[in-house]
Amino acid sequence: MRVLVQRSLASSVTVEGTCIGAINKGIVALIGFTEGDTIEDIEYCIHKLINLRIFEDKNGVMNESILDQKGSVLSISQFTLYASTEKGNRPSYSRALPASDAEPLYELWNQKLSQYIQVEKGQFGADMKVTITNHGPVTILIESRKKHD
Repeated sequence: MRVLVQRSLASSVTVEGTCIGAINKGIVALIGFTEGDTIEDIEYCIHKLINLRIFEDKNGVMNESILDQKGSVLSISQFTLYASTEKGNRPSYSRALPASDAEPLYELWNQKLSQYIQVEKGQFGADMKVTITNHGPVTILIESRKKHD
């Protein structure tokens, strides 16, 4: 499982001209799943995401989490996080979990994450237009397979 975390001042997701999710200060989380991902991977990535100290404290030091800041998360499914560009110029997405298996994991991710923080979400499998005002910019990759390193 991969979660690309972007610190955001304001972000939104639109499907067919309708805004279906929007946040102010918080995190945009782009989530991708691969073969073998489990509930343990989801829980690991949620724990990392909500505790990442990427927000500035009163002294201007990145020392606070999204929980400290009382921010929100915009959650977007993103199978392209598992794109392989090793051969040729057309990315291969064979490492991305098929939609029929990834969608329940994405829904579980959102359900579990919302136990800790306000979550807005995109629409799985839709052609989404995501607007992100990345603050910093701060962009961090969380990978569940790295949890034992």
